Amino acid sequence: MADYLASIFGTEKDKVNCSFFFKIGACRHGEHCSKLHNKPTFSQTLLLKNLYLSLENSSQKADKSFIADDITEERIQEHFDDTFEELFVELDKKYGEIEEMNICDNLSEHLAGNCYVKFRFEEDAEKAVADLNNRWFDGRAIYAELSPVTDFHEACCRQYQMGDCPRGGFCNFMHLKPISKDLRKRLYQRRQKKPRGSRSPPGGGGGGGGGGRSRSRSRDQDRRR
Repeated sequence: MADYLASIFGTEKDKVNCSFFFKIGACRHGEHCSKLHNKPTFSQTLLLKNLYLSLENSSQKADKSFIADDITEERIQEHFDDTFEELFVELDKKYGEIEEMNICDNLSEHLAGNCYVKFRFEEDAEKAVADLNNRWFDGRAIYAELSPVTDFHEACCRQYQMGDCPRGGFCNFMHLKPISKDLRKRLYQRRQKKPRGSRSPPGGGGGGGGGGRSRSRSRDQDRRR
């Protein structure tokens, strides 16, 4: 029985724990969900809730037309890239090496503007949560917490990736807005050049450290939609 319960934990067959919260770190029912939201006490992934305010969404009228004529697709992407780079560089410098960072393009309240930052080490994510909840970004308070999400392939909407999600922005799976190819290359290329096992100390200074610390293994294998 114990093996069976462990095998269905966080899946649709689990009658106790919320599969959506386990997969995407958020649930449309929030605190009113009939199932448990098991918030992790340690994780590689930091969630910054509703952090990014899309230029596209904040500049649209009800009829989907833009308030200003100069709001183009190029400007929308540029605004997103600038915000993404600012966040990535600061978090990577202050708290530790980032393995992956994603921002949701969803419109529903529980996912809109959510920023998921997967650090290489759990300690760095924990340190970031403790510090960032006392800070502001773009004139708004930051709400940070540890997230159970470590496998974004399982958390994201496949149809959105193919450019055709019938649910649109109100899909309950992540619509991860892509950054430009040039920015991705610039931010992640240095990861390949860094010696294996090296890490920067707190504060972004140079030097080694982290001896004896192993990377956490993924805890969400074999999960299915």
